[in-house]
Amino acid sequence: MNFSTGKKLFLSHFLAIVLVSGSIGSYFYQNAIDNLLGSLQARLKYSAALLSTTVDPSQLDQIVSPADKALDSYKKGVAHLRELVASNPDIAFIYVMRRDGEAIRFVLDSDPDSPGEPGEVYAVPVPALLEGFSKAGSDRELFTDKWGTFMSGFAPLSGGGGRYVIGIDMRADEVANKLNALRTTGALSLVFSLLLAFLFSHFLSRSLVKRIHALHRRCLEVDTSADMVSGQKGDELDQLAVTFGDMLTRLQQSQTDLEQRVEQRTTQLSLANQQLKAEINQREKIAQLLEETARTDFLTKLINRRAMHRFLQNEMARFERTGGTFSLVLVDIDHFKNINDQFGHDIGDDVLVALSRAFERSAREQDIVSRWGGEEFLILLPNTAQVDAFEQAERLRQLLDSDALQIERYPHRVTASFGVCEFAPGDSLESLLKQTDVALYQAKVRGRNQVCANVRVVL
Repeated sequence: MNFSTGKKLFLSHFLAIVLVSGSIGSYFYQNAIDNLLGSLQARLKYSAALLSTTVDPSQLDQIVSPADKALDSYKKGVAHLRELVASNPDIAFIYVMRRDGEAIRFVLDSDPDSPGEPGEVYAVPVPALLEGFSKAGSDRELFTDKWGTFMSGFAPLSGGGGRYVIGIDMRADEVANKLNALRTTGALSLVFSLLLAFLFSHFLSRSLVKRIHALHRRCLEVDTSADMVSGQKGDELDQLAVTFGDMLTRLQQSQTDLEQRVEQRTTQLSLANQQLKAEINQREKIAQLLEETARTDFLTKLINRRAMHRFLQNEMARFERTGGTFSLVLVDIDHFKNINDQFGHDIGDDVLVALSRAFERSAREQDIVSRWGGEEFLILLPNTAQVDAFEQAERLRQLLDSDALQIERYPHRVTASFGVCEFAPGDSLESLLKQTDVALYQAKVRGRNQVCANVRVVL
């Protein structure tokens, strides 16, 4: 028999809930029965013990036969027992018995219709009755005699010397009514539990089946090549497993195809990446060359005016942060125009290159030499006061004025004029350059081939 997933889920949940709730219900039902019986036994036991103090056993010794029913002690005793019965509707009869040797005989009985006669032997062997002569107790089950079926409680009469016992009978129908009421409540609880189990199992299985169907449809949407086959064997879970397996197989095939395409594409991208890296390296070289060209004089290979301007700004910023000082030396080749006019510009270029190399060799490591423009050179001397800058400029002048500088195609000696100026607080870059240029101008006015320091004229 092939059950659907919904039926399987419903039956499994229903049976599980019934088993669990049945076990719990049975446990509590049995506890309730035991508690009810225990409560009845306790009431009978303690009621008998309480009533045992209301009967005087000294008036009972003379009641030994039916003829003694005419005695006042019998009449008063029976009347007292009937009053006690009337005060509690749960009690059927109250009676007093006496033990004569092995026989147990009636003394008093509240039954108005068929009472136990004084001296009548009670032949039913009730364990609780026998124990009642020594201590209070109650029946653990129902007992039947000629008066009916009862559950009874017993207690010895106070002062009776263990010869008298008082008994209380509760009718079986009263006990049965209480048990039936408890059973009815248990049955209703069971029906209600079964109804809840049915509803819960129904809605839970329905919800799960809906989700299974929804998942099945989603799998079919992912795997467009699959189709819902109503004639498939098995329940919805089996059909879902088949569809999911087919989808997984196709996904694995798609993954294999995708990995092959990715591998091919990766190879292509690797080649393109190598080409791109080569192009980037080429562009970086070009950019580096352009940057070098932008900051370097093409002829002398010294930094040009633009690059030197940046160095000067950095040096001024450093001065503002940390203090110290620096100086500038502005150099102008003497009569350079005549060199170009008499020997040609190519010889003039040789002179510029030769002086550039001479300045670089003679400059200190921290000094920066630049071609400032035309036949002018500007030298930055960091951390150098004007006095030291003047001495450095004088060494350069002497180098040019001596025979140490040899220019291959220009046999004459080359001289130059030098202007020196130290940066002072409050100077701007423009004012500093202007002061240096004024010092150079003074060197030219004084005849060239000499060094003049700034005299701080007011511009």
